[in-house]
Order: sequence, then structure tokens, then C-alpha cells
Amino acid sequence: MRENNGGSQEIQVGFVGNPNCGKTTLFNAYTGARLKVANWPGVTVEKKEGAMKYHNHRFRLVDLPGIYSLTSYTMEEKLSRQYIMEEDVDVIVNVVDASNLERNLYLTLQLIELGKPVILALNMMDVVAERGMEIDLHRLPEMLGIPVIPVSARKKTGLDILMHAVAHHRDKKNDEKLEHHHQTAAQSKHIHKHHEEYTVVYSDEIEDRIDEIGAIWQKHYGARKEAVPKTAGLRWISIKLLERDPEILEAYPLAAAELPRESYETRITNEKYDFIEEIVEEVVVNKSSKEEHTDRIDRLLTHPVWGLPAFLGIMALVFFLTFTIGDWLKGYFELALDAFSGGVAAALGFLYAGDILTSLIVDGIIAGVGGILTFLPNIFILFLALAILEDSGYMARVAYVMDGVMGRIGLSGRAFIPMLLGFGCTVPAVMASRALEDPADRRKTILITPFMSCSARLPIYVLFSEIFFARHAMLAAYSMYVIGLVIAILSAFVMRLFQKKRQEHTLLIELPEYKTPNAHTIFIYVWEKVKDYLTKAGTTIFFASVVLWAMLNFGPSGLVEDMSQSFGAMFGRGLAPVLAPAGLGMWQVALAFLSGLAAKEVVVSSFSVLYGIGNINSAAGMAELSGILAASGFTALNAYALMVFCLLYTPCVATLATMRRELNSGKYMAVSLVFQLAVAWLAATLVYQAGRLLGLG
Repeated sequence: MRENNGGSQEIQVGFVGNPNCGKTTLFNAYTGARLKVANWPGVTVEKKEGAMKYHNHRFRLVDLPGIYSLTSYTMEEKLSRQYIMEEDVDVIVNVVDASNLERNLYLTLQLIELGKPVILALNMMDVVAERGMEIDLHRLPEMLGIPVIPVSARKKTGLDILMHAVAHHRDKKNDEKLEHHHQTAAQSKHIHKHHEEYTVVYSDEIEDRIDEIGAIWQKHYGARKEAVPKTAGLRWISIKLLERDPEILEAYPLAAAELPRESYETRITNEKYDFIEEIVEEVVVNKSSKEEHTDRIDRLLTHPVWGLPAFLGIMALVFFLTFTIGDWLKGYFELALDAFSGGVAAALGFLYAGDILTSLIVDGIIAGVGGILTFLPNIFILFLALAILEDSGYMARVAYVMDGVMGRIGLSGRAFIPMLLGFGCTVPAVMASRALEDPADRRKTILITPFMSCSARLPIYVLFSEIFFARHAMLAAYSMYVIGLVIAILSAFVMRLFQKKRQEHTLLIELPEYKTPNAHTIFIYVWEKVKDYLTKAGTTIFFASVVLWAMLNFGPSGLVEDMSQSFGAMFGRGLAPVLAPAGLGMWQVALAFLSGLAAKEVVVSSFSVLYGIGNINSAAGMAELSGILAASGFTALNAYALMVFCLLYTPCVATLATMRRELNSGKYMAVSLVFQLAVAWLAATLVYQAGRLLGLG
């Protein structure tokens, strides 16, 4: 416990659980934190903290990454274990999915063995009731020896009782009398009555080994108080030494030297699962029918042949809704922007504002930022659809379906999870690669994830596909997402050819049962994304629009009336010859790409500022841009090459900074920057030149 500024004690509570158990939703219910809640493993890769008060008690709640065990393989497991072992955690709240106890209780048993106060939060009890199941809440705490509190994070029931239990059991390790009723207990010849002392009791041979190792440890370290971790007892240390846990072996090398070379990890794991089966048989009623609904749906969505077409079809539906509903809502935004822009221009004229100030505000800020805001309905629909897919449990299936494809390029299907996140934003997608165990896999995944089309590119697709592809606009935009996926896979395959050591991967991933998406969870997810979009419009895009306006209105001789004499035109002309083979050799296009390094949405606002179009996303604005581009020979083929280049070229500076941090290497970040730029140029050039050969340009 810690003392807060007022001098009262603060109870440190660690929320630990499997991915998809509702742990972060429960944490949000207590703290009100707006954290991302995703229905696949590996999203929460950093601990989150929040504070709350219950009666006279103050709590510091810590939401740890979702993990399956305390054996440190992945970054999430290492982070959670390190926190539990080294930090002053008073109580561990183990959040479990009550509808799937078999999977969740393995971590529970490991936590109990640590010797810290543990409380089991049986989450999703509403789902248990919906499926006609029942859990014996009297027998379960008897078998585990810890308090068991039923809760529903989604409906916010049982929350006060859980905190009441935390407050009153923080100084206790075993709160319940153990009553196992093991069939083998009467036959045990072990000298100690462990069935009355410990939740998990192993076979006599393993228990003898645990006692022997405990004696060895006592001989070497018993007199050293600093040798014992704060949260671990001697039994837990002995079990980990018997399992030949690398971290414990390194911590206690003297004891490790006297250990048998054989690892008992597999046998200990199997005996834990035997006990879990015994628990489930005794406490869960009507379990057999709970998976029927999920199994019926998965016969199609995870089918070896039809699974991938089903995924592509679902994503096509997402983009159909993004265009149809989004464009309908967008019309109202365009009317509001036209009225606002005209009103501001009239007000500035009434105030006798100078031409430069009027141009800056109307042609620079409003045209740049306002043009981006009109795409908000499309962005909203896209995020809403992705949130529903995540919370329903579908996204984990995509990683499973893609495992075969990913295996051929030297990656696990688990690596597809960060790539899927890239459809929303590349920054969290790159961070989610921490869920991968192998550093080489992490590096490769980080390098290819930016090829997945993030939401920031959507305004570019919407603008140019609606101008140049009319009735087929949705298909043109959707093809960008497919091309990005294909390029990412091909890039990983090429990297594998140069990889000296090739590793075989086995995918172990939880497929959560399908559930009705939670409105509150979806609201938090969508609001966070929309808020980020609006924040970017008010900061990055605002700043970029002002800078671009200045570059286009000033040149070596000062203020210029002819934009072609500006600093911006000079920069653009320097880059234009490089882009000419891709059909993008206009200095305005080159300058828009350059500004897009700040944020990809800036490419659209740049066209608005470059051509002086106040509401570029309106019918009149698109018609005006189409006429200007057509006059310079810019056709649908050029537009498609432009979309391909925007899809693949160097990501925004925020993504580059995240890659630099995650790779811990400026060299790899620079390699990624050059590689993506080269791929974008090559792909756009191939599209344009092939189109010309086919007579399309």
C-alpha cells in the first residue's frame, strides 16, 4: 500500500487476465478512462493506470496487458510478470471470462501460486445467463481458496461488491477453506497434507521434487531476505526452478546448479489442466450448448477455402457503407462549409481586412482544414464498421484465416493482427507488433505494416475516385486496400528470401465467441478515433495549411501574385521529374506529396490550397478541380497512379517516430522510409506505364 498526498493509504490493485476477458472494459467502468477495447489479443501492450475512491478507501488501479500465463514468452507476459513481481501490488484482481473457464483458469492457478492476495472477478455473467449456463458460486471458491465475485463489466453490475472484497481481503492470501475432494487425495503417500494447504496439488513425485528444491533453495538463500521477490513464496520459486524458468534460474544460480536437468514444465502444466477439468465439471452446469452458435458461424468464416473470400467480402461491404452513407452525410457538411466560408469572407470584407489576411484565412486555413472536415462522415462510418467487427469477435478469425498465407512468407498469423490495426491508424498498429515473440518477426511486421491503408488516406481515395471513377468510385477506393495488403505480403516474402535463418511458426490464438457488440465500447472506440481526426485537423493540418499557403504566396522576391514563382513551386519543380514516369510530373502534385509527410490528409488540403478551391469535396469543388487537372492532361489513369503512390509512399512523421522507437534503430527507420518510397514509385510507375500500353491513358 502507498500513502497519497492526504496521508491515507492507497490500495494498489493489479487487473490481470486473458485477452478478451473484458478486463479493460471493467477497468474503464471503474476509472472512466477512455482506453481502446479491442476483441483480439495483443492490443493492450502497456499498463494503464487510474484512480478511484470507494467509501473510505482509495484505489490505484493498474490495467495490465492481456496474457495467458506468467511464463515469459511475449512482451505482454514479460511486462505483466515484471510488474507483479517487482511492484508493490496489494491485491491481484484476476478477471476471467465466466463463459470460458477452461481457458481462463490456468492463469488463475499460476497467480494463486504466487502467494499474493488474489480475487477472482467472474466477468460476463450476463453472457453465461444468456446461454442458459449456471456456475456454482459456492463450490468454486471452495476449490480455489480465494474470493469469487460475479460481475458484468458491460452492464456495470457487481462492481461495488468487487471493490469491497478488494478492500477487505488485501492482507489475506487464502480467504476460503479449501475443500478439493480429490479422488487421489486419500491415496497420496506424500508426507505433507498439501490438499489442506494449497489450491493446486501435484502428483506425489512432483510434490517430492518441490520439497527437495525448496530445501536446496533454503540452504543457499534462506538467510538472505533480499533474495525473495516481494510477491513470490518459496513454493512458487521451487515450482519455477523445477520448470527451469530462465528468469528464476538466472536469479538463483546456486540452487539451479543442483537441479535435475529434466524440465517438469509439461507435466506440471498437464496436471494443472487436469485440475481445471475437475473444477469445470463440478461448478459449470449446461456447458455443452454454449459454443454451438459460434461454431455454426465459423464453419463459413474460418473455412479453409471460403474464409478469405468472406473476409474480402465483409471489407467490401464496409467500404460500400463508407461511400453510400458517408457521401449522403457529407453533403450536409459541404453546405455548412460553403456557408461558413462565405460568411467569413463577407465578415473580413466588412472589416476591411487586407487581401493577404483574407487569402490566408479563406484560401489557406478554411480551404485546407475545412476541406478535410467534410470527409468526417466517411471516416466515422469506417471506424464504426471496424469497431463492430472488433467487438463482435470477428477480427481474431481473420488472423486465423490468414495464418496459411502468413506462414508462406515467414510470419505467423498473429503478425496479421498489427496489419489489421493498420486499417485504422499505423501508429498503434506498429506498437501492437510487441505481441510477437521473435524480434526478427517484429522487425519485419513493423516494416510492412505501413503498406496497410490507414484511415488518413481515405479522403484522398474518396476525392479522386469520385472525380474520375464516378459509379465505380467505391471499387476504385476498395482496390487500394487490397493492393496494400498484397504489397505487404509480397514485401514480407521478398524479405524472407534474404533471411538467413528461417523459423517455422505455429499459431496459438484465442478465437473468442461471437457476441453482440457493446454500444458503450463502440462509442468509446469511435469517439476516440473521431476526436483524433478532429485534433489532427486543428493542429497538424492547420499548421500544414498555413505553411503551404506561405510557400505558395511568397518567393525569392517576396509576395508573389503568380503561384508558379513561389517557393512551393520551386520545391515542386525539383521533385516533378522524378514522378514523371508515374504520370505525376506536375509540380503541384509533387508539393502535395511532400506536404503529406506531415499527415496524409494534408494531401487533400494541399490540392485545395494549391488550386484555390474553397470546398474541394463539394460537387462544385470537384468539378472545378477536374477541369483544372483535365486541362493539363491529367486523366483517370493518372488519378489511379496517384492513389497508388499515396497508398504506398512514406508514412507520416508520427508513424516514423513510432517506428524509430519500436525498432530502437534510426537505421531501420531510414531503411523503411527509402524502401516504401521506392515501392510507391515503382508501383505507381508500373500502373501508369501499363495503362498507357493498354491505351487507358
